[in-house]
Amino acid sequence: MIERVAPGQGPTGRKWPLPDEAATAGLAVQLAQALDGGLVIYLHGPLGAGKTSFARALLTRLGVGERVKSPTYSLVEGYDAEGQPAWHLDLYRIADPAELEWLGLDALADPAALVLVEWPERGAGALPAADVALHLDYAGQGRHASLQALSARGQRLLARLV
Repeated sequence: MIERVAPGQGPTGRKWPLPDEAATAGLAVQLAQALDGGLVIYLHGPLGAGKTSFARALLTRLGVGERVKSPTYSLVEGYDAEGQPAWHLDLYRIADPAELEWLGLDALADPAALVLVEWPERGAGALPAADVALHLDYAGQGRHASLQALSARGQRLLARLV
């Protein structure tokens, strides 16, 4: 059972400037170092804001030895990340959450799994609840990121980030 965060409980968010793709990868490395088990991360942002780059850097840092592909057309890619299951979903092409039924998303409920979901609003009701929401957006020539804790697991992650 996931503990939800009550309003006003502890730190709920952090922000980072991301002047280039290396900074986005650096944020992913920080997050990977702070992970201590499964986590559901919703990745928000417009096209080209760095969602897939962030996911790729995070999964690579977690020891995924194979090429980390964008799941734009397959919708979901599964990996072994340091012996733990990891799932990367890109729901950009989904028009209705009911379309996800045939994907067999039961494995996403595993509390030991890392689940990264791009365009999570398109899978509303069919996805596990997020522990954190990462919002990526444009800022001048670069980007910026904000990470919001949505559960007790998310708050613990934020507390461990340097």
